[in-house]
Amino acid sequence: MRLDLLAALSGVLIALQARANGELSARINNSMEAALVSFGSGLVIIVVIAIFNSSIKEGISNLRAAVARGDIARWKLFAGALGGSFVAIQTQIVPLIGVAIFSVASIAGQTAMSLVVDRIGLTGGGKKAITGRRISAAMLTVVAVLVSVLDRIDAKNLSMLAVVAGCVAGVVVGVQRALNGEINEYSQQSYTTSLLNFITGTSLLILVILIGVATHRSNFVALPAGPWWIYTGGVIGVIYIAFTSTIVQHVGVLTFTLFSVGGQLVGSLVIDLVSPTDGVHISTYLITGIVMTYAGVIAGGVSNSRVRKPVRHK
Repeated sequence: MRLDLLAALSGVLIALQARANGELSARINNSMEAALVSFGSGLVIIVVIAIFNSSIKEGISNLRAAVARGDIARWKLFAGALGGSFVAIQTQIVPLIGVAIFSVASIAGQTAMSLVVDRIGLTGGGKKAITGRRISAAMLTVVAVLVSVLDRIDAKNLSMLAVVAGCVAGVVVGVQRALNGEINEYSQQSYTTSLLNFITGTSLLILVILIGVATHRSNFVALPAGPWWIYTGGVIGVIYIAFTSTIVQHVGVLTFTLFSVGGQLVGSLVIDLVSPTDGVHISTYLITGIVMTYAGVIAGGVSNSRVRKPVRHK
C-alpha cells in the first residue's frame, strides 16, 4: 500500500481515537484520567507484545547501540512525553475555546512546525527544502480545517492566549512525529518506538495527575462498565504511533500531516454519520473543508515526493 494512503489511514485512526477518548472523558467527567486510561492501556498492550516479540527487543538493542555510538541523542528517546504534553494542554484549553478552534489552532501549529522539522531533517529521513508549493499546501490545509468548522466557531468568547496555546500544542505534535521518525530509523522496529512513547507519555500523565490530586485540583473517579469501544483508545494509539514513526521518515512530516488531516476529516465525517455525538451535525462547511484539504495535498505536489530509504545502523 502507498505510504500516502497509510498516512491518510492514520488520520482516520486519530478520529476513531478521539471519539473513544472523548466519550470516556464525557462519561467520567475527567479528561486527564481518560487520557491516562488511553495511554495506560496502550502501554499494557505494547508491553505484552514486547514480551512475546523478539523484534521489539532487537529494536531496543539497536537503540542502545545507537545511543552508545552517539548516533542519536538520549533526550530524543523521550518523544512520548511530548504526546503527554499535548494531551495535558488539550484538556486545559478545549474547555476555554472549544474543540473546533483548538483543532484549527493545533493543526496550524503542526503544519508550520512540519516545514521546520522537514527542513532541518529532524525525522532522520533527510532534509526537505521549504518551497513555495509546500508553503502553499500548508496554508491551504489550515484554511481547509478552518472552513470545515466555520459553522461551529463562536468568536464572542474567544481567548487569544488559549488559541496561541493550541498552536503550541500543534507544534509539540509536529516535533514528536519527527523525533519518532528518527527513533524508528535507528530502532528499525516501529513497535519499539511505540513502546518508548507509551512509557514516557504515561509516566508524564501519571505525574501531572498526582500533582493535581496532591494540590486538590483533581481526583480519581470510578470507570464505567461500558460500552467496550470507549476503551479502544490505547490499542488505536499503539497502531497509530507504529504507523507514523515509519511513514514520516520516508515522506516527511509535512506530507504526512497533509494526508493525515485529510484522513482525519473524512474519518470524522463517517463517524458523525454512523455514530454521532450529541449536538453534532454534518454541514456543507465540513464537506468543503475535506475537498480543500486534498486540494492542499495536490498543491504541495506530495504525490511526487521522493521516498528515501533510511540507512540501517547496526
